[in-house]
Amino acid sequence: MLTSSNEGPDIEACFALGANSYIVKPVDSDNFFKAIKEIGLYWMVFSQSAHP
Repeated sequence: MLTSSNEGPDIEACFALGANSYIVKPVDSDNFFKAIKEIGLYWMVFSQSAHP
């Protein structure tokens, strides 16, 4: 989940609905683009698929 909310109930609801990651996006555009790049790296390197 990529969102602007850092509220506990929102985080809990997302995990209850099956999210496997919760990331609060930065509001500053430079930091946002840096975060997106790092998220891409995270998914490519660390994320495991349910289907090998």
